[in-house]
Amino acid sequence: MAARNADSERRRLRLRGREREEAPHLALLRAPQRPRPPIPLAGELRVATYNVHRWTGINGRSRPDPARAGFVISELDADLISLQEVLRPLRGDDPLEALAEALGLHVAFAVTRVHKRGKIGNAILSRWPIRAVTMLDLSNVLEKRVAVAAQLQADGVEIDVVATHLALADRTRRRQVKSLLEHPRLTATPTLLMGDMNAWRQCRATRELDEALTEHHNREWPASFPAASPVLALDRIYARGLHVIEMEAHDSRAARRASDHLPIIARVKLGAEAAGS
Repeated sequence: MAARNADSERRRLRLRGREREEAPHLALLRAPQRPRPPIPLAGELRVATYNVHRWTGINGRSRPDPARAGFVISELDADLISLQEVLRPLRGDDPLEALAEALGLHVAFAVTRVHKRGKIGNAILSRWPIRAVTMLDLSNVLEKRVAVAAQLQADGVEIDVVATHLALADRTRRRQVKSLLEHPRLTATPTLLMGDMNAWRQCRATRELDEALTEHHNREWPASFPAASPVLALDRIYARGLHVIEMEAHDSRAARRASDHLPIIARVKLGAEAAGS
């Protein structure tokens, strides 16, 4: 009887451990050994969002090649970067850590789900130290999704950077947008919301984002998907309390081959009201 009870307890603990491993969670928060020189948060910033497609290139069937997307990320020369579909392998070197170290950027990574090749999730790369990280689980019964918010502070200025990858289904995506817009970190400080919004058509979710976060300078969002000949504006950069000066797709030769998405890059600046607060 004691042996059976012990076996049952071990199985229960293994199951609980597996559930924790598979649930969305923060898995990495790291500073580079040689950080890039800081610049004022209140100045003009270059920010970008990029779905790296598990490092597998344009068709998703190739073996992961992180160097290919890493080169594109280096082309961006951005101060803040939101990455989606980042794959960190279960064994061997971690390409995300290596990339952050090579660029001299701080990194936070949140696991969304476990893949046969490793853990997949969203990452934030930042020129500035990450003071704290907040997570918002956006999963439903069919899909695991998460938003990760990094809090940055320098010279008395504070901003939040939120990286996410929203659902394919309209109804689910609307619930996720509602959760994001009601989250305290998106209302308390100037905020950038960046990621793959899966905005493949105009829907209530995208309309609500457009209405709530209005500091976008264009009437039309730049197309980012598919990378070889983009027609859909899936990847977006929203701002609250920061002015978006300019936004465009990074359509380099390397970017057209490194992922099925093009990166979106923007120039932003803290609003006068937020800077003076």
